[in-house]
Amino acid sequence: MERPNILGKTRDTITKFKPGSVFSASDFSDISDSAKIGVTLSRLEKEGLIKKILHGIYVYPEYNSFLGECIEPDPNDVAHAIARKFGWTIVPYGDTALNILGLSTQVPSVWIYVCDGAYKKYTYKKIMLEFKKTTNKEISKLSYKTALVIQAIKAIGKDGITESVIKQIREKLSTEEKISMLEEAKFATSWVYVVIKQICEDMQ
Repeated sequence: MERPNILGKTRDTITKFKPGSVFSASDFSDISDSAKIGVTLSRLEKEGLIKKILHGIYVYPEYNSFLGECIEPDPNDVAHAIARKFGWTIVPYGDTALNILGLSTQVPSVWIYVCDGAYKKYTYKKIMLEFKKTTNKEISKLSYKTALVIQAIKAIGKDGITESVIKQIREKLSTEEKISMLEEAKFATSWVYVVIKQICEDMQ
């Protein structure tokens, strides 16, 4: 009787997700182990409840009635589902960081992330994801927003930082995020921390 219970619980959990949500077996550890959940997800895919994106990565489809088709999931959501599957910490890098932070509307040709896991590349639906192993100091002990801002600043480059850029980033941060950033980023590259202090000047 265990399998029907696992199937029912997994199905109930997924139907409560927001359409477009991306996940793997590791996201259901409260229901059962990854092997059993993996079998369950395969069954739910065959039923048509979910769609497979990559090996072990699925989406609860979001249907667009105007287009008459399912919308492809956000690549950033796919990247984070992969990271959760392997237990990685990831942070958007380069143009990806600028896009995620809202500093650029240009869609990256390759969605690149720095991570504390292995170097990996994935391709699906003509979308490329790349994970680059980095030193832990660039992402460990940092909140996601602090690490994201640091990567965005580095992507812009020292000579590209203007008052306009500083203002844009400042407006995207809450008071709590600024306070945390000033403390967490102390060991960042010196010029990057100077920029962060300018961004958070109203907190000093």
